[in-house]
Amino acid sequence: MSVDLESLYTDLHTHPELSFQETRTAGVIARHLADLGLEVEEGVGRTGVVTKIDNGPGPVVWLRADMDGLPVEEQTGLAYASTARGTDPAGNAVPVMHACGHDMHVTALIGALERLVATTSEWSGTVVAVFQPAEEYGAGSQAMIADGVLDRYPRPDIVLGQHVTPLPAGTIGVRPGTQMAASDGLTVVLHGRGGHGSRPHSTIDPVVMAAATVMRLQTVVSREVDPRDVAVVTVGSIHAGLKNNIIPAEAKLELSLRYPDDAARARVMSKVERIIRAEAEASGAEKTPTITTDHSLPPTINDPDATARLTAAFRRAFGEAGVVDPGMFTGSEDVSWFARESGAPLVFWFWGGVDPQTFADALAGGTIERDIPTNHSPFFAPVMQPTIDRGVENLVVAAREFLD
Repeated sequence: MSVDLESLYTDLHTHPELSFQETRTAGVIARHLADLGLEVEEGVGRTGVVTKIDNGPGPVVWLRADMDGLPVEEQTGLAYASTARGTDPAGNAVPVMHACGHDMHVTALIGALERLVATTSEWSGTVVAVFQPAEEYGAGSQAMIADGVLDRYPRPDIVLGQHVTPLPAGTIGVRPGTQMAASDGLTVVLHGRGGHGSRPHSTIDPVVMAAATVMRLQTVVSREVDPRDVAVVTVGSIHAGLKNNIIPAEAKLELSLRYPDDAARARVMSKVERIIRAEAEASGAEKTPTITTDHSLPPTINDPDATARLTAAFRRAFGEAGVVDPGMFTGSEDVSWFARESGAPLVFWFWGGVDPQTFADALAGGTIERDIPTNHSPFFAPVMQPTIDRGVENLVVAAREFLD
């Protein structure tokens, strides 16, 4: 009996789980893989799932899908919208949503494995399927590697993966070279001196220090990076104080930095650190700010030769018009660790999840940014079809291209 992929997707979308908490999701995946007759290993890198199809001599192809949700409250209005709640690492109760499409990634990979199992007479080699946790933390792939996934399974000759995105359904976006940016997540603690809100002169106010720092950081990209280059400096979180008449002792900022390569990273990082420390000194801080790197992700770089080969295969399968170069995405991914640590080439591509007519209307009206929700939006919801079927077909075409 074939897998009902639409029901699977609906179930996964309704029951998202936060990073490294994907126990229900892992169980659902494991059951479907077992129904396909595959051996399954759970708990890899805490909550990851791995299986393989041994089908004679030939290349080893790794297919990867991530499976964690985000602390976002869904506002899509879908009948199967998530109302799930979770607990974040700080112990806070938060809403949870598949706001980045990882439920679609899992569904497509299970569908592709079903297709590959059913057609073993047509190909030879080994397929290793990796269902990875905690992509949103940038930590899941390294956790699986630290757990020995590259030692227990045949090492890849190529690593393949895909991501659903706001392109028209039926469209593939792929390019050689840097496909996604490198990124760092920073936590910055600005140290002041707390006191009574009625006596600000006796304090060193970290709230004012934080406000000045946030505003000055906006000049890194606008005034210190060549307009022809790519860089992003985002302050995504700011926390300070508990009461209106207490000036707190510290303020915390959480930053997301993005760049295309290591040289740009060094330049942007130095400018960000300079501004943070200078604003603290300008505020009279008696202690240097604490800057902690929470995660650091390399750029997602597609191997030129493998990408050219797969792009040609996609065009043969889906037509010239259905395969585009989407440019470099400033989002980041941790899939490349599997390729980097194994020495294998990587090809990572995007596939569309927006109703083509809706996309065309928004494009014609100049309202793409307003009317087409992006990943991480509370309104993000790929159309179920043809997105699911194309996600499956993409992976099958890609795997078969590199198998014998």
